[in-house]
Amino acid sequence: MKVAILAGGYGTRLAEETEIRPKPMVEIGGKPILWHIMRHYDYYGFKEFIIALGYKGDYIKRYMLDYYALQSNLTVNLKTGEVEMDSGYVPDWIVHLIDTGIPTQTGGRIKRLAPHIGNETFMLTWGDGVSDVNLHDLLAFHRSHGKLATMTAVRPPARYGHLVFDGDRVAKFTEKPQIGEGWINGAFFVLEPGVFDYIDGDDTVWEHEPLERLAADGQLMAYRHTSFWQCMDTLREKYILQRLWESGDAPWKLWED
Repeated sequence: MKVAILAGGYGTRLAEETEIRPKPMVEIGGKPILWHIMRHYDYYGFKEFIIALGYKGDYIKRYMLDYYALQSNLTVNLKTGEVEMDSGYVPDWIVHLIDTGIPTQTGGRIKRLAPHIGNETFMLTWGDGVSDVNLHDLLAFHRSHGKLATMTAVRPPARYGHLVFDGDRVAKFTEKPQIGEGWINGAFFVLEPGVFDYIDGDDTVWEHEPLERLAADGQLMAYRHTSFWQCMDTLREKYILQRLWESGDAPWKLWED
């Protein structure tokens, strides 16, 4: 099954980082967040990716082209130009890098991937969020209901620290709790090719008309994920992910090194 990843947005709220690279290439623990997302899918056996490029897409192309060399020890014969590579772990991925236009909206990017996906079920997510969602359970849920679309619904992390009181004493302070009310779109979709009919063109925002119409037609189901999920829209959120990684207990790191 193919995994589509949208990686073409401007990432304006991360301008300090995205002036020089696209948001999916912002690093957590020395690796692009895109790599973390792909390792998550790889852990569950999904190894073919279709990446929708836009803003600074050449940066992602160069990274993928140079990936093998960057992950290897190199011996270079400067006289002959011969290069020997002694690689460590290199994933057995197939990665399709598709230019979907710089101003194209999320729905338009998805529709532009249709020829590369074909007439088959596929997965879709954004290139800026990580989770520990069980992708096998997600796929089983999708197959159980027979509808066109499954969205992973998550409880958003609280924006500010959460206080627990014992009288007037602060008994507990938690910086990023999962709040107990409200569900939001956490991406990690499973989709049937029929969803392409819900997208008009490049100017269509996936999160607006297509999802609204799918819901109205009874074709959108929610897989409720109550464990870890975190997007990376701001520098603050990047630092949260970085601290989790440095702690050695990043919730989304399911794989072994």
